[in-house]
Amino acid sequence: MTLTERVPATTGSQQPHRDPARPLLRRNDYSALRPPELGTWEPTLDVSVVIPARGCQHKLDLTLAALAAQTYPAHLMQVIVVDDGADGSSAPLHLPEIRPERTVLLPAGSGWGSAHAVNTGVAAAEGTVLLRLDADMLTYHDHVESQLRWHHLADYVAVLGHKRFVEPGQLDPEHVYDRVRRGEASQLFDQQQAEAHWVERYSNARDQLRTAGHMAYHVFVGATGSLRRALFDAAGGMDPAMVLGGDTEFAYRVGQTGAVFVPDPDSSSWHLGRSQMQSRRDEGTAVRHPYVANRVPLLESRRRTRGRQWEVPYVDILLDVTGLSTGMVSAADVRPTVEALLDGDLTDVRITLVGDFSELGSERRAPLDEPLREVRLVHETFRAESRVRFHTADPDPQVTFRLFWPATLRPSRSAVRILTEEANRQGAGLLCVTGAGATPRLERTAAFARAAHLAGRRRGDPADPELDALVADVYGLYWMHGTEGSQGRVFTETGDDAHESEEPPADWRTRLDTATRRAEREKQRADRLERRIRWATRTHPRRLLRRLFLWRNGR
Repeated sequence: MTLTERVPATTGSQQPHRDPARPLLRRNDYSALRPPELGTWEPTLDVSVVIPARGCQHKLDLTLAALAAQTYPAHLMQVIVVDDGADGSSAPLHLPEIRPERTVLLPAGSGWGSAHAVNTGVAAAEGTVLLRLDADMLTYHDHVESQLRWHHLADYVAVLGHKRFVEPGQLDPEHVYDRVRRGEASQLFDQQQAEAHWVERYSNARDQLRTAGHMAYHVFVGATGSLRRALFDAAGGMDPAMVLGGDTEFAYRVGQTGAVFVPDPDSSSWHLGRSQMQSRRDEGTAVRHPYVANRVPLLESRRRTRGRQWEVPYVDILLDVTGLSTGMVSAADVRPTVEALLDGDLTDVRITLVGDFSELGSERRAPLDEPLREVRLVHETFRAESRVRFHTADPDPQVTFRLFWPATLRPSRSAVRILTEEANRQGAGLLCVTGAGATPRLERTAAFARAAHLAGRRRGDPADPELDALVADVYGLYWMHGTEGSQGRVFTETGDDAHESEEPPADWRTRLDTATRRAEREKQRADRLERRIRWATRTHPRRLLRRLFLWRNGR
């Protein structure tokens, strides 16, 4: 498959009129951001620290004592504790004496769970930036300051705070406040006995996430992280239905807004005790997996599963069939295209037919002569197909890709898989296909969301030159030919896929083993016959020659 990057990447320096809060960052590489040294700068952004809590009053006391000793200006920091056990499921919480100046305690209300508690706290938050912190976190004195540096540089970053897991011991709030205020939080526990989080290893292996690309989202989990309030709202907040796995699902939606994920190792914190996913990993994974898999198309285990439908599809395939109303396209043209896409070897798709389906009514009509006959035929053909919807072209912000496919162009069985795999291999934000007159285009939702954010406007036309150019800058624009290449054909020049390179059958290994055994048996039979012939010609040559003579002469 021949690929060339047709539009070279540019840098923020080539954008002289860009909003300083929106520097151009490519994929997840935030190297262009230069945060100031801790303690050498003057913050201006206000932050709301949201703490969902349920029981464990003593750990909460230590968390608030450490927050009271932060270097971040007190008048810019609000702390909101949400009591998730205020419904009587645990002992009521209270605010201790040692706490930040602007600290409030709220009941979780009618809902329950960490996600609901976070949403409750955010609803009451006044800060431009939100910092999520668990109620069992003992932060270093510059923890808040360290994360907030990044938000002063760009308004679409999600910052992950550093932490280590320790046994809580017998600390008291006064002692914690004093040690943290003096910058000695690192000495409260034995560093050698502390346990690192898996996120730290993942980040280190990918140049602190700079090379993590579209998979950077899945480390934005755990007990400490921050993002702008506007970014939280754009992602839709946390999903209260996600009792477990809510961090991962929310992080995916944050990534879909075009966010850049930044780990911040310059400060740290102590997680007081092991997390539930550490102490009961197998049980926790079994419970959270179905919820996360239904909503996060990029989940690795889901990508290995075939023949399934999910709440959020991996690819939304849009076909413009408005030509049905004008006679430019017929139902007979559209049906084979839709059926071929549904029968592809990548089944995690949804097909959106964009046309005049809202005009279909039940009034009396002449079935053979009505103006909307072809529209009605397509609607009736696919209305019972669960993977087909009749909709407008408004983008679904949660799907990983949107594929704009010409309504009469016949795809190969592997078309969608080839395009998505190539887009991920190249890290492309936009992949365009040539060789068929019309140009199918695969758009990465996150890339176009970031481009729209940088341009300061909503997502527009699917072939918007300005957004395409920005996507080329932030992710990359790639072109490929649809009928050539080692990865297989996307379509043929005639649209006939009868000669396309077929994928191996699902039972290929069984077939291969059977054929191998049959070949071995035939080889052994040939060896036996060869040995017999050699023996016969060696021991009875005259008799053999006489029999051959008689046989050839019919005697």
